[in-house]
Amino acid sequence: MASASPPVSTATGQAFGSSAYRNYVLIALTLVYTLNFIDRILIGVVAQPIIEEFKLADWQFGLLTGFGFALTYAIAGVAIARYAERANRVKIIAASIIIWSVMTALCGVAGSFLTLFLFRFGVGIGEAGCTPPANSIIADYFPPRSRARALAIYSMGVTLGSVLANVFGGPIAQAFSWREAFWILGIPGIAVGIIVYFSVKEPPRGYSDVAGTPIVAASSMSDTLKALAGKRTYWLNVIAATLIAFVGYGITNFQGPFFQRVHGLSVGEVAIQVSVPLSLMAALGTLFLGFFVERISKKYPSSIAWLTGFFLIGTVPFYWIGFSSDNLDTARLFIGIGAFLHYGYLGAQYTICQGVVDARSRATAIAIMLLIINIFGYGLGPLTIGYLSDMFAGQNLAGSGIAIGLCKGTDAVLLQTIGQAKLAICHNASAEGLRTAIKTVSLVFIAGGIFYLWTSRTMDKDMVARMN
Repeated sequence: MASASPPVSTATGQAFGSSAYRNYVLIALTLVYTLNFIDRILIGVVAQPIIEEFKLADWQFGLLTGFGFALTYAIAGVAIARYAERANRVKIIAASIIIWSVMTALCGVAGSFLTLFLFRFGVGIGEAGCTPPANSIIADYFPPRSRARALAIYSMGVTLGSVLANVFGGPIAQAFSWREAFWILGIPGIAVGIIVYFSVKEPPRGYSDVAGTPIVAASSMSDTLKALAGKRTYWLNVIAATLIAFVGYGITNFQGPFFQRVHGLSVGEVAIQVSVPLSLMAALGTLFLGFFVERISKKYPSSIAWLTGFFLIGTVPFYWIGFSSDNLDTARLFIGIGAFLHYGYLGAQYTICQGVVDARSRATAIAIMLLIINIFGYGLGPLTIGYLSDMFAGQNLAGSGIAIGLCKGTDAVLLQTIGQAKLAICHNASAEGLRTAIKTVSLVFIAGGIFYLWTSRTMDKDMVARMN
């Protein structure tokens, strides 16, 4: 009996689909990722009203925005990614959009810290189905050398999502309440999910890989972990990205309260005057690094790692000066430059992560990275800044006779319970406590930059998708 013929590789080394349709898919997935981050970041935009309404300590809000989202996102992400290695990735993404959009809208009806915490769990489950399959799809539409640019554009969803969450969420919360912001920004995602389902085509797996690359069966989880175990580049990238997420998500979730407490801005003013321009600077940084790497990667194939490392180390002095300044314009200028340098890493983390594995393991490799990033980075970053903020605020209150718990609530309530003089002391302690917490945690960027410099030294050995 003749043996079965081996499967024929679908790898062509060419981009999949026409240029116009390929760009449409990339724009569509970027829109999805933007929507993903609108719903994820919105809670940080309306942070101070939520903290005041539910009388939360900063560490409780850090728990709500960190582990309240990250734990379910991380666990569900791996399970969904395993399914995405075998199933239709477009359908998975479309269903996920609808789930997280509904759960975002439900956040607006939460009547307590606990119910809001549970709805954030639901948002995490839905959003877990976005990035791993989307990265896998992009890798099948674009050949290796173009992926840094394509993934940089896709990664702009993080910063564009932040822009739109602030442009709409801040003014809506100020005009109505934080609850309406969740309703109005959550519901449109249902329509986006339907559009993606009917308009994005599932590409052949591995289509744009180097011609002749053999087809491989979908790897088991144990096989994928064994393959990754020998890839030092992968783990260095994961450690670096986790450290950066630890700082970045912590700052993002407390940036609104910082400018409200330190500079006296309202929710809407922070959104429009601060968060939007900072997010645009972050988007430019992401886009710049992706396009620049594509231009020089033929000569310097590891540039995506070492450029990212230098950018991150350079972020620290700008953030330190910006968050130290009491002048609003100075703060925006220096934090904006820091954001430009900071967010270039987004395209790098995905390009390196999926570049060390074959086409049938990409979604899983991304999901494992996101599991670690979300538990230790997203989960602990906001919680750590919140804990340090409360600790430093308590130290600032020493000798005043005021316990930190007495400073929690709206100004109207506190004015009646503790009086004008003590309210002013609470304001100062809260503002300076958060300022010190953010500045302290920002130093972790130096470690993240060093790990990316280290990553650049191992890429030549480990990368399957060659940048050159």
